[in-house]
Amino acid sequence: MKCIHCKKEITGRSDKIYCDAYCKSAYHYEKRKNEENYTFFKRVDHQLKTNYKILKHLNVEGFSTIRQEVLQEKGFHPKFFTHFWKTKKGEVYLFCYDFGFRTITQNGKQKYLLVKWQPYMEPFLKL
Repeated sequence: MKCIHCKKEITGRSDKIYCDAYCKSAYHYEKRKNEENYTFFKRVDHQLKTNYKILKHLNVEGFSTIRQEVLQEKGFHPKFFTHFWKTKKGEVYLFCYDFGFRTITQNGKQKYLLVKWQPYMEPFLKL
């Protein structure tokens, strides 16, 4: 009998389908990776991590303004966020973990105001 992943001859039990643990793991990884039915959870998790990395990279100072196109070209998707914070003035910042953003218009151009979570911001969940 041959391994279903690497096609090498299998030794040992007659019901074995993999030659070793590596082939078993690699086979299942490839199977999941190539599935058309990529789970909703994984897609959301991937986009949240992408958004976080982009916000963290572009907001080194903790407060900055950047054009929407720049973030979107890097793969940022504003509909994916972990929580929000509303200021006393009613402005809503959407957060991806500890980096937040808010849509603003400056000189007729759509931009994002980027911020970093601060201690004075009321937590949405008290632990």
